[in-house]
Amino acid sequence: MPDETLTRKSAGELAALIAARAVTPVEILDAHLAAIERINPALNAIVTLDAERARATAVEAGAAVMRGDPLGPLHGLPVGIKDITLTAGIRTTYGSPLFKDFVPDEDAEVVRRLKSAGAIILAKTNTPEFGAGANTVNPVFGATRNPWNPALSPAGSSGGSAVAVATGMLPLAQGTDFGCSIRMPAAFCGIVGIRPTPGLTPNYPMPLAWDPGQVNGPLARNATDAARMLDAMVGFSRISPISVAPPWKSALAEVEATKDAKGLRIAYVSDIAGIGVDSEIDAICRKAALALRDAGATVDEIEFDASEGKVPYQAWRGLWMVGQQFANLDRLEDFGPNLKGNVKAGLKVTPLDFATAEKTRAALFLRFKDLFDRYDLLLTPASPVKQFPVDQNFPTEVNGKKLDNYTDWIASSFLITLMSLPGGSAPAGFASDGLPVGMQIVGARFEEPKILGLAKLLHAASGVGWPPAL
Repeated sequence: MPDETLTRKSAGELAALIAARAVTPVEILDAHLAAIERINPALNAIVTLDAERARATAVEAGAAVMRGDPLGPLHGLPVGIKDITLTAGIRTTYGSPLFKDFVPDEDAEVVRRLKSAGAIILAKTNTPEFGAGANTVNPVFGATRNPWNPALSPAGSSGGSAVAVATGMLPLAQGTDFGCSIRMPAAFCGIVGIRPTPGLTPNYPMPLAWDPGQVNGPLARNATDAARMLDAMVGFSRISPISVAPPWKSALAEVEATKDAKGLRIAYVSDIAGIGVDSEIDAICRKAALALRDAGATVDEIEFDASEGKVPYQAWRGLWMVGQQFANLDRLEDFGPNLKGNVKAGLKVTPLDFATAEKTRAALFLRFKDLFDRYDLLLTPASPVKQFPVDQNFPTEVNGKKLDNYTDWIASSFLITLMSLPGGSAPAGFASDGLPVGMQIVGARFEEPKILGLAKLLHAASGVGWPPAL
């Protein structure tokens, strides 16, 4: 009988147990397979399992331990991969009926790195079609549900990864983030996720090789585990033209060493996007931010309006959508409404639109630069709204005010993407309805260890743990 208590342990704890020969990778795999069998039918987070190959890999991982081989930081740990990321020999559908039977013959570079660190690729996780949507529903597999309330959405587009991790079906999962796709699901599901600085985690083989928008990142149940996975994902690679090496040696070492917030200069902003924020969410996030003073930080509530970046983001996003789907433009009408609408909007973007957008974008970046000259980190609510019904495509209003654009509800996240800055999400507390509230933590470029260090402190103070038993 598989020991499902293993699925309640952190990735770090599991790695230590494996290294100490106290538990085998096969036992850990069996525990997670049992959890998937029990939990996944109700939530639909995992859409493809590669159990047979995972078992063979786990057996070999166990043999490596017994031989005394050097072990990677993820040795023997089952990991989930978002279903828009290539996995050799494992179905990768992009959540699209056009690719429902597609099996790649190569791994994405980030998957190769995870394998090199010892990870066992067990599952593919659900996503909207080609990740186009801050929800997690597609016509191939249907909707993924939030583990805190299955009637609600886990957000997206890495919603399957977030739900699988939050429920213990997987200890770690990979996601991608262009607008909010790691940060928002982490916030909605009460876990930790981070969008790294573009270039740290190679995107190969994405269609836009020089693109700084979509990045790979980890989703984990705590900041230390996220740092462990991030260390395995980052590093220079000649296969990516924008690849860079991190200026830090180990995010994990820095996060493990974080005990308090002494010396940190923190700015809290309720709304950087000019769209408003739910008053209860704002109150919870403000309280969590100000409490960091007790941990030694200097915390200021400031005004910082980056809303002029919303129009430039739409122009950039439109061109990005066209570039991503360039090979499929002849089948545009076969795509779902979200993806099709995004690509069609992109086809209308003119060179003048883009030039104007880039001018505004550059000026806004300098304002962020000035902000980070004065502060180490920016805190803001990860979402302006609470978790919404699973059958709702997207929120249409904040505090009763109609939004101008269907993506505006994620503006506080996509403005960080627009600036090529790293951003994380960590639990800040509970709303009155018992749902977790997330805090977005933003830093200057390459400040991932500092972001995850603060995520560790926020999460510990939040009281957010496991979602209700299913």
